[in-house]
Amino acid sequence: MKIVLIHNVYGNFSGEEAVVESTSRILVEQGHEVLQFTRSSAEILKMRFGKIWAFFSGIYSFSSKKAMRKLLVQYRPVIVHVHNVFPLISPSVLGECRRAGVPVVMTVHNYRLVCPNGLHMVNGQVCEKCRVGKEYWCILRNCEGSLFKSLGYALRTYTARKFRLFTDNVTKFVVLTEFQRNKLISEGIPPERITVIPNMVSVAHKKESYRLGEYVVFIGRVSPEKDLPTLIKAAEKFKNIQFKVAGSYERMPHLLGEAPVNFKFYGYINGRELEAFYEGSRIIVLCSICYEGFPTVLIEAMLHGKPVICSRIGGLPEIVEDGVTGLLFEPGNSEDLAEKVRYLWNRPDLCRKMGQSGREKALREYSPEKYYERLMAVYEKAIELGPGGANSGFLAASSEKAFLRER
Repeated sequence: MKIVLIHNVYGNFSGEEAVVESTSRILVEQGHEVLQFTRSSAEILKMRFGKIWAFFSGIYSFSSKKAMRKLLVQYRPVIVHVHNVFPLISPSVLGECRRAGVPVVMTVHNYRLVCPNGLHMVNGQVCEKCRVGKEYWCILRNCEGSLFKSLGYALRTYTARKFRLFTDNVTKFVVLTEFQRNKLISEGIPPERITVIPNMVSVAHKKESYRLGEYVVFIGRVSPEKDLPTLIKAAEKFKNIQFKVAGSYERMPHLLGEAPVNFKFYGYINGRELEAFYEGSRIIVLCSICYEGFPTVLIEAMLHGKPVICSRIGGLPEIVEDGVTGLLFEPGNSEDLAEKVRYLWNRPDLCRKMGQSGREKALREYSPEKYYERLMAVYEKAIELGPGGANSGFLAASSEKAFLRER
């Protein structure tokens, strides 16, 4: 099967890039022919008037549309699998796929189809004001900290919704959790066109070890939505437990001076050093205060046989089963987090038991083989439904023509 993967790469390597790479790899391993259609947000810094270019291309890119048309004619794929189109590719490529008779599957990694900034969060608080056609709140609240950027984000979300550029051109939507699926349904996307496929993580080089580690660890980027200050406050209550953070902290360097002596930042690490970080830990913590997509750090922790203490928010409780593979705490509540850390730390047998349950779940639900099986079922259904989904072709053509007239 010939497959085109579409992805606008972020400026820095992210979980989405890892998923795209893994998806491409497993498709090739299974004998499919894969072509990647990509742009990188890093290009914006090299462009003349790059930010202005990105502002308009995020709404509708005629150059990407033209490039996509050429690719479809030359390559003739059976299916197109989209991951991210903002800001340099844009939804303009989706209409080209429909006109070429090629069904589109889109993996929705975040909440950008319904929330301009993709996080449902502003100023450290969950925010859903932009839902059901109220994107103007992104401007009024200046969600991006720049009116120019907030305006661009709001306009591209408004345009895509108003002219149904996703709804009528994507045949099947893939989401990562039931929580995310319900969000899309509430915005008018037909339930039968949304399928839940959790992210996968390779089990290669993941040791099956349930030994007790010597510290509590957070692994991931240090940014406001990850709420490291709550973890720092919890760590202050323990003198004999070490807390370690592996992840880039450029966005919040001030935290280094606010952390207690038992709390250390190690910066970005990967490879064998990261594996050792997992193996040497007793508990993994994820303390996000936003609606996460599907953090692969949780699955990595499970594969290493480690229990997870995780925020009770969004789709995270679907991944971490409270009392089975870990414990849940109230987001932003350092007292609750500290109590959960104390409870698990003092019960080594429970740590091992939860770690074992987590590994079993990860091998059962989040393996590359399971991901491939689910993905192929979605591809087959998309091919059966055809471009744009059942009976959406006329609507899609009419909506895009209306958009181009207004341009």
